[in-house]
Amino acid sequence: MIAFIKSFKYTTPFVLFILSYLAFNNTGILCWVPLLYIFFFIPILELFIAPDVKNLDAVEEQLAKSNKFYDIIIWMTVPLQYLLLIIFLLGFKQNLAPLDIAGRIIAMGLLCGTFGINAAHELGHRVNPFEQFLAKLLLLTSLYMHFFIEHNKGHHKNVATPNDPSTAKYKQNVYAFWLQTFIGTYMSAWEIAVEEAEKKNKIIPQLNNEMFLFQLVQLSFIVLIAYFLGFAIMFYFIAAAIIGATLLETVNYIEHYGLAREKKEGETYERVKPQHSWNSNHVIGRLMLFELSRHSDHHYLASRKYQILRNMEEAPQMPTGYPGMIVLSLFPPIWFFIMHKQMKKYSL
Repeated sequence: MIAFIKSFKYTTPFVLFILSYLAFNNTGILCWVPLLYIFFFIPILELFIAPDVKNLDAVEEQLAKSNKFYDIIIWMTVPLQYLLLIIFLLGFKQNLAPLDIAGRIIAMGLLCGTFGINAAHELGHRVNPFEQFLAKLLLLTSLYMHFFIEHNKGHHKNVATPNDPSTAKYKQNVYAFWLQTFIGTYMSAWEIAVEEAEKKNKIIPQLNNEMFLFQLVQLSFIVLIAYFLGFAIMFYFIAAAIIGATLLETVNYIEHYGLAREKKEGETYERVKPQHSWNSNHVIGRLMLFELSRHSDHHYLASRKYQILRNMEEAPQMPTGYPGMIVLSLFPPIWFFIMHKQMKKYSL
């Protein structure tokens, strides 16, 4: 019973599903509640809640690893994400004010980023084909299926090096980083997929690869929405997907900003260490993104499931949780002032 209660705390991200349901079925301020919850309520609350640096002991970790409910929670994001997407798409049959439409699109965009990509990120690192399939289903709702290829086989290999489009350079603002990462990760995914197809001696590897298949699936998904619901709703969905992708890439920005691995002889770099990722132990942000903010441990051993990720003492710490850091990143002068002080604090 105690193990169940401990795992149940990871259902708290589902609050966003409830708030989005309200947004999709109402007008006025309720359409904007998901945005206010993520980027106003949580950042303010985290200012008054101390970070929790405690790790599970060996017994607790073993119990958490064997508790299937942690897996069920992450699996449940898939049907809930598709249910809310359907509600979102069908909700535009009534006449809505432009502000209501914008609020609903942003709410769906938050779902795309939080569950459509972040929950997919967790599932995509699993070796179980069923869970990898769930990851791809979630990424489809965000039109970001190439993430499955590039993140696992590109980002984790090249993080904190010039070869990684998902690592922000020192003094690079988030807006310049968006251009770098959107183009760079997409091109990198193509290169990885074609290279894998060539290794398998596939005919016409430029077309006969997983990346090309992902593009066909996503295009078909968009066409189906346009066919059954119209072009306007199709564009609303694409806008939400773009917001979700931008949210994900902003998270990438704050996770590795300014950090670099030492280059060795030739083209090799030192192994990934805890100090190559920014960490956050702020409780609400940790729960909201399934412990993604304990990012140093995730990069140290990507196969570790979210419920057993550890705080690494060597890792540089963010001054607040992910939601607050995302807001902060949108204001480059303030971001640079705060983060460069943090880098000096950790001698980075």
